[in-house]
Amino acid sequence: MRNPETAPESREAELLAAEFSRPLAHIKNVIALIDEGNTIPFIARYRKEQHGSMDDQLLRELSERLAYLRNLSARRGEIRSSVEQQGKLTEELSAAIEAAATLAELEDIYRPYRPKRRTRASIAREKGLEELAALLLEQNESTDPEAEARRFLDSEKGLESTEEALAGARDIIAEDVSDEAALRKRLRALVNKRGQLRSEAARDEKSVYENYYDFTEPVSRLQSHRVLALNRGEREGFLKVSLELPDEEALKLILDSVIKNGSRAALQVREACEDSYSRLIFSSLERELRSSLTESANEQAIKTFALNLKPLLMQPPVKGRVTMGLDPGYRTGCKVAVVDATGRVLDTGVIYPTKPHSKTEEAKTKLLALIKKHGVEVISIGNGTASRETEAFVAGLIKGSEVKYMIVSEAGASVYSASKLAAAEFPDYDVSLRSAVSIARRLQDPLAELVKIDPKSIGVGQYQHDMPQQRLSEALDGVVESCVNSVGADLNTASAALLARIAGIGPAVAGNIVARREENGAFKSRKELLKVPKLGAKAFEQCAGFVRVPESANPLDNTGVHPESYKAAEKLLELSGYSLKDAKAGLDLEERAAELSLKKLAEGCGVGEPTLKDIISELKKPGRDPREELPPPLLRSDVLDIDDLAPGMELAGTVRNVVDFGAFVDIGVHEDGLVHISRMSSRYIKHPSEIVRTGDVVKVWVLEIEKERGRISLTMLEPSGERGKKQPDAPKREKREG
Repeated sequence: MRNPETAPESREAELLAAEFSRPLAHIKNVIALIDEGNTIPFIARYRKEQHGSMDDQLLRELSERLAYLRNLSARRGEIRSSVEQQGKLTEELSAAIEAAATLAELEDIYRPYRPKRRTRASIAREKGLEELAALLLEQNESTDPEAEARRFLDSEKGLESTEEALAGARDIIAEDVSDEAALRKRLRALVNKRGQLRSEAARDEKSVYENYYDFTEPVSRLQSHRVLALNRGEREGFLKVSLELPDEEALKLILDSVIKNGSRAALQVREACEDSYSRLIFSSLERELRSSLTESANEQAIKTFALNLKPLLMQPPVKGRVTMGLDPGYRTGCKVAVVDATGRVLDTGVIYPTKPHSKTEEAKTKLLALIKKHGVEVISIGNGTASRETEAFVAGLIKGSEVKYMIVSEAGASVYSASKLAAAEFPDYDVSLRSAVSIARRLQDPLAELVKIDPKSIGVGQYQHDMPQQRLSEALDGVVESCVNSVGADLNTASAALLARIAGIGPAVAGNIVARREENGAFKSRKELLKVPKLGAKAFEQCAGFVRVPESANPLDNTGVHPESYKAAEKLLELSGYSLKDAKAGLDLEERAAELSLKKLAEGCGVGEPTLKDIISELKKPGRDPREELPPPLLRSDVLDIDDLAPGMELAGTVRNVVDFGAFVDIGVHEDGLVHISRMSSRYIKHPSEIVRTGDVVKVWVLEIEKERGRISLTMLEPSGERGKKQPDAPKREKREG
């Protein structure tokens, strides 16, 4: 058996503790919790004492890094075994394999021992020229290459001349030089430091890639969105992309590591090195670089997508209002759905207020009748085709009334509308009307509606279809899971799609929960979950704290207090002079806890201080929705035209998308305006997400308008001097913490 101190799991824990700057004991606890099958939301929320209150994002990063290190360890074992079977495993090589910190380093070490396809070097080895290659590599002053080569001439092997023998030996040397791990590491560093990526037009025609028809950028400064644009342009046949490297510097680095003197043998080795660089090394380095840049760019793009997705999902709901959803369109008309305050469909229809039909008056009559009939308070307009024309129509319709409207993202609405889930939910409606219902509900409760859609289809990223789909799905699913569990779900009203995202449940069990609810009526307590088929003790442990049962006789069932801590909560209430029934109204126990000493109170309740703090917080606002503490969405009653804009004008807008180079902001005109990263803050920022997130309401000023191209440049930096024309009641941006 391995010594526990050198076992992979021990080394992995030590590496993670160093990388994340966390106590080793906490890291070991997290690893154990993950290996026991606990979910990240459960660990983050209900095992804080064991990991020092890490948040779920940090825990996910730690989990991903743990998986990488375990893959590295497994690959290390495979490589050691393979080399050992070849009879080539030395103590030095074994130590190098053990010391490799990345998969790239490990594969470099394994490169000379990896089974290869038939190459010029392998053919030369078959002809018995390995000994000649070794003689040349010694570079002895007395070695006569031609004389040594004559010893290997063999017509049966196709070696008729000394030059053929020497060429074969050089092929072996070239491949060995190319496979040298330490040399490749130095060359890779040179590429990263001095390399440049160049692109040029592959064909003479206009395209969206014209900015890259004559483009050069140092590798060290290449931004991820440029890498992805270059990749797509190359894939679509518009660009030729190549690596530029100072060849003399690279070749000198190779020669300095191989050439020993100026002997005749050394001249042969030099020729082999030059061939190795031009034929093998450069193309390999170029492939590695492109792969590395793409991998890094994909990770950055996935991170940006995730950063955008979370605030979109966590947008404050517009609850308790009868809502009209409009799915705009030209030829097929604008689909209409009215839903009540709970999202139940009240009415549907189709109007044709825009071209080519232009039945504007008829559309007004229909909508006004629906607004009056159902008491519509707010209108939700999808941001797709014909959305701005529809917005102008709605703004004119509601002018002077109390009705407000908001543009919402309809990304993924068509995907949902055509899904089996939508068909089961609305069997009597066609696809277009289902989309209008979804748009209405997105305003009422964005999270509950958006969980029905594949996160990749929500459309708040760049190049999402170019990324590794499994990795993208994993990252985005983690965001959705985090959001759903931070909000929680009402066990008696949540859809199966929402329940499936609760920790420990999943689609099958979610379906069973809904089926039992329909057959037996509302759940009366959390404990009744244990009667749901396929929901065992472990699943109950993971999910119980994230579901709410407002109808339960036990008020703790409508809080984020986990059932395992109910006794502690009851003890806390007792020590604070309250009873369990008092918890329904909400209790401010922080002052009482301070009087009694949080540490002593935690000991008296039999829990740790982090858990006690969470219990106190939950008892303060039973059934609270954390989204309600965020700034409300910006509802509008009027619309602007691009002709209404002027440089210096101050506006309030909603951030629609955050990308590496800035943020797109909806200011109420046809096109979203762009705030470049350089116009977001007076201090240096690495990424726009440091300043804004999707859904934020921000104050901006108009910088420049390009009407012909439909481009609007904005700034978040207040112009110096005259403030410009100010819109009434333009709210300042409020920082979101959700």
